[in-house]
Amino acid sequence: MIEEIAKKIKLLGKQDTDTTIMTVKAVDKKEGTCTCDENGVLHTDVRLSAIIDEKLQKYYLYPKVGSTVLVTPIDADYNMQFISAVSEPEELVLQIGEVVFEINKDGFLLQKNNETLKALMMDLIKEIKAMKFTTNAGPTIALVNTPQFSAIENRFEQFLKDN
Repeated sequence: MIEEIAKKIKLLGKQDTDTTIMTVKAVDKKEGTCTCDENGVLHTDVRLSAIIDEKLQKYYLYPKVGSTVLVTPIDADYNMQFISAVSEPEELVLQIGEVVFEINKDGFLLQKNNETLKALMMDLIKEIKAMKFTTNAGPTIALVNTPQFSAIENRFEQFLKDN
């Protein structure tokens, strides 16, 4: 009972901040913003992140145009709004230092500096397919399971995306 009363007292001191359901009309990935529609009223420059200094932002969940999102004002300022939830994401981008992780309909990209997981996997398979061994009867002339490695190569090609 005392805990419930304490929670209600805390709620009295908080500002009433409305989160609104809106429809995404446009996404500007370069600026990290989008334009949203709230029953015919357009809200421009809605941030895709709550971070105030957008230059430091390294995580974006880009909503699909036409999807619904929850838009919340920052510090109860309706001139500074951000997307707090996305119903249908189009792409996710996360950067930590020199590491970039992206996911979209084409697959995913894992990159560190100029190296990607896809390039590493393709180089590995290429070298495996070119392997030669020396036996008691001399060097081998062909990799017996080349079709299996080619099938794996195609699977990686479809699964991973280029940067």
